[in-house]
Amino acid sequence: MWKSIASNALTFFIVLLIAAAALVAWGRNVYVRPGPLTEAVCVQVERGASLASVSRNLEARGAVADARIFRIGAEYSGRSKDLKFGSYLIPPGATMEDVLGALTLGGASTCGQEIQLVIGVASSNVVLRELDPATNRFVEVAKFAPDAVEKPAEYTEAEAQADMRFTVTVVEGVTSWAVADALKKVDFMAGEIAAVPPEGSLAPQSYDVIKGGDRAALIAQMTANQERIIADLWMGRDPDLPYDTPEQAMIMASIIEKETGVPDERGLVASVFVNRLRQGMRLQTDPTVIYGITKGEGVLGRGLRQSELRRATPYNTYVIGGLPPTPIANPGRASIEAALHPQESDYVFFVADGTGGHAFAVTLAEHNENVARWREIEAQRGEAGQGGVQSAD
Repeated sequence: MWKSIASNALTFFIVLLIAAAALVAWGRNVYVRPGPLTEAVCVQVERGASLASVSRNLEARGAVADARIFRIGAEYSGRSKDLKFGSYLIPPGATMEDVLGALTLGGASTCGQEIQLVIGVASSNVVLRELDPATNRFVEVAKFAPDAVEKPAEYTEAEAQADMRFTVTVVEGVTSWAVADALKKVDFMAGEIAAVPPEGSLAPQSYDVIKGGDRAALIAQMTANQERIIADLWMGRDPDLPYDTPEQAMIMASIIEKETGVPDERGLVASVFVNRLRQGMRLQTDPTVIYGITKGEGVLGRGLRQSELRRATPYNTYVIGGLPPTPIANPGRASIEAALHPQESDYVFFVADGTGGHAFAVTLAEHNENVARWREIEAQRGEAGQGGVQSAD
């Protein structure tokens, strides 16, 4: 009798094992086979969303065939807690494995709308934009100033959505006053900014924020990022630079940032200023003079006057020797790298060349020829201004 019971139990156990193995095999097949989608869908993952809620949404949208199998697959792969906030395009026929990968790898969202505060050098704007999956580029839906009284209807509707993404983008070369001013005016953030952060202390980049996020906390994040960047780069700096502290390097980086918008020129611009410092020459750069006039609060909007170029101020590098007392903007990582790793050259002059870049020179005679060509271009355009390092010593 006991042998019969044991035999039956063993048989039942074997049947259960076979059934479990078949169930696992079936589940695995469902997990890796093409999914039910016939058209691409945009799936949004909210901040702090649970795997259960996301899987149910995926099943409801037709992105996965079975929410339970999707959850089991996520748990088995060890990625159940790796969901990344954002909006992700799920293509037709995507497997559950593909869907999980899209929702856990992170990176930029691949679909949907976002509201972005762009803090620029000349102006700041709130932009509602939508990512076009076909081109993988954002399409602008609406744009307006942060302190606009009347806002586009498209923005009002989007801003009310619970899962809307918000970002703040700080452009390289923007001043700390401009950052604080734009953040104070934008309506999707809250809290006070006690004072304008020190110039150069904020890292230009894009920051994900939440609606109602604290302005001071965002400033603290920007500051921490910039401190980390300069600390990392300072350790690997070139030897024998004509500045001794990270703070001085940031001043130089801010000047480089304001002098050229051409990435390939940063190293050469840095070399000009480094060569001048080593030779005891004045920097003679317009952006520092302009900063001394505006204090970073907006743009000058006109050319410099000769009286301003002659006036002694802490930022007038036509008059003072060495570096100005503080940075004149918030430099990006590339300009900081250029300040710490200037290109080798004998150049001590440069001036705008009319293409967006600059003409560099070793001698004053060469520089004067470059300046003459630039003046001709200015005359043809009806423009006025200096641009670059001037010849007057």
